[in-house]
Amino acid sequence: MRIAQVAPLAEAVPPRLYGGTERVVSWLTEELVRQGQDVTLFASGDSRSSARLVRAVPEALRLAGIRDHTANTLVMLEEVLQRADEFDVIHFHVDLLQFPLFKNLFPKCVTTLHGRLDLPDFHPIYRAFPDMPLVSISDAQRRPMPPVNWVSTIHHGLPEQLHRVRREPGAYLAFLGRISPEKRPDRAIEIAKRSGIPLKIAAKVDAIDRDYFDGTIRPLLDHPLVEFIGEIDDMRKDDFLGGASALLFPIDWPEPFGLVMIEAMAIGTPVIAWAEGSVPEVIDQGVSGIIVTSIDEAVEAASRIDRLDRRAVRECFEMRFTAARMAADYIETFDALCCRPVAKPASASAAILAPGGDLPGFEGSVGLSQLQSL
Repeated sequence: MRIAQVAPLAEAVPPRLYGGTERVVSWLTEELVRQGQDVTLFASGDSRSSARLVRAVPEALRLAGIRDHTANTLVMLEEVLQRADEFDVIHFHVDLLQFPLFKNLFPKCVTTLHGRLDLPDFHPIYRAFPDMPLVSISDAQRRPMPPVNWVSTIHHGLPEQLHRVRREPGAYLAFLGRISPEKRPDRAIEIAKRSGIPLKIAAKVDAIDRDYFDGTIRPLLDHPLVEFIGEIDDMRKDDFLGGASALLFPIDWPEPFGLVMIEAMAIGTPVIAWAEGSVPEVIDQGVSGIIVTSIDEAVEAASRIDRLDRRAVRECFEMRFTAARMAADYIETFDALCCRPVAKPASASAAILAPGGDLPGFEGSVGLSQLQSL
């Protein structure tokens, strides 16, 4: 099968530092190639892949200091459009711009939605182009959406041998990812203080979250149990997660998936996570982690997390969250798309206009660059 993978341009594929979507695109692309598919990857020029690489920009835009990615993404999409006949399936990992551009090619297109879908600002595009085939990364991710053309839910997966398995429990709690209000690092710090267990925080601080970090989180870091490490790369993840007794995932938002949870599971480290978004789909309660609803429950979970068998945590990962399983699920979805009869795309004009002729959802909408930063 001839597959085009269209990646965001914020980070390289795979990313040098933080970048969940680009990391998943890399794992999926490499596994599709390994399974014998003919794959072309549209991505930044500093990407590395065994697929055929089309360099849409010289380097990843975030590290190049470019904040608004709209123009570069549109140029990349135009090239994909001009080459559309070369592919059986065009698989998008970008958010919205392809919907109007590829409306006449929907039968061979599919978009995986990697971000949060509870922001009503963006629902007009889904209502206007309801025929675009969509893949969700969890069932929970779908809940806020208007009626659309869901074709699959495919959980993320990562290479089985990517991380070293750590059999012995570690000596601290870990927080890994991004400092932001919805990730609730303040909860992680409170859990450490109340449990008496050290906490290590390895996280990046985006410009949009700098005020939150300086005003809310930085004052909480001045405590003997709390160590702020900053952003780490993949080379340091094994030691960081493997040395932890548990990963804390104290989120306060409808998490679409939560890649860090399966990264911890791959190492054998259990997860203590809030029952939000995808968490109940990812964590097997009492096996790969403990799902909680309050600080008190999290503190109690931290006190007994060492009772969980780290071999069983790893086995949960091997059964459910490998890149091989993820790629197989996508191939099944691609096959189903290729077998569908080609139908005339629905007109978008009637769906765009709300009763009375006003464009729905325009008041107070945010820009695309803000969507990409979520």
